[in-house]
Amino acid sequence: MNKIALINGVTGQDGSYLSELLLDKGYKIIGAVRDLEAAKKKWESDLLSNVELIEWDMQNQQSIADVLAQFQPTEFYNFSAYSSGAGMYDDPAGIGRVNGLAVTCMLEAIREVDKGIRFCQASSREIFGEAVESPQTEQTLVNPRSPYGAAKLYADNMIKIYRQRYNIFACSAILYNHESPRRGIEFVTRKITHEAAKIKLGQSKELQLGDLDAERDWGFAGDTVDAMWRMLQHKEADNYIVATGEAHSVRDFCEKAFSYLELDYQKYVRSDESEFRPTEPALLVGNSGKIREKLNWEIKSSFTELVEMMVDADMELLTGNHNKRGGL
Repeated sequence: MNKIALINGVTGQDGSYLSELLLDKGYKIIGAVRDLEAAKKKWESDLLSNVELIEWDMQNQQSIADVLAQFQPTEFYNFSAYSSGAGMYDDPAGIGRVNGLAVTCMLEAIREVDKGIRFCQASSREIFGEAVESPQTEQTLVNPRSPYGAAKLYADNMIKIYRQRYNIFACSAILYNHESPRRGIEFVTRKITHEAAKIKLGQSKELQLGDLDAERDWGFAGDTVDAMWRMLQHKEADNYIVATGEAHSVRDFCEKAFSYLELDYQKYVRSDESEFRPTEPALLVGNSGKIREKLNWEIKSSFTELVEMMVDADMELLTGNHNKRGGL
């Protein structure tokens, strides 16, 4: 019998990469979205033809239960979240409902309809916030410093409770920054590659960013979704850090992107102190030794390959020779 996967947040970066991965493995995919018409306009036709999109209210437990009963998925991935990056402090109540309470509604719907459904929650490095050590492991003390991180931690705690009390197969994927050509233009990595391509083509003259020395653990989204799929194939549910274990600065990213286009980033990139975010007390870099050892997960795309992939996609987009799906 073919497996059926329900993906909440299917039209986003991670949802699209996971859809491709699961379609290649013979899954039937149900894509849950908040606005069906908006999703159809956003998504490309080739993926759309292979994924059944349905509209639901992810904050309504009965709505979730009805979908689970109708489609009987074997796996359930939750990628939907509200406000990351600069928006992590905006609308704390809304963030709490979408990123926290909604996950409890999903878990309770699973308990009500079919406790055999395997669930994966896209958690975040933001649960560590003001981290007490670097790199972080699954045992590192959690200490969120934003409403976003606090809501993600609440969801992780509920997953642990439902796993222990109700024996539901639920995993938290503690995700570090993961990028791709499908990243939104509001994210710093995509902003860099898009503007670098525009400058190369003579369509722009300058790129303004915040702190060039801010460091992140950046991986490729295609590798990240493979990690989450592996979690639901394992015999036991658990939480795993998904990260490269390498830190690169925004400056590093700029240097890679511009030099790939045979440009000197220092001639075009300007740092605006008003864009700086508060300095993190410890570098947020993940130790993914556990998932590598237990689930045989590996990183297939290096930092350099990721940057070049994104630059290539933006050059294609801006020159009209665009493969909308991007990626590898």
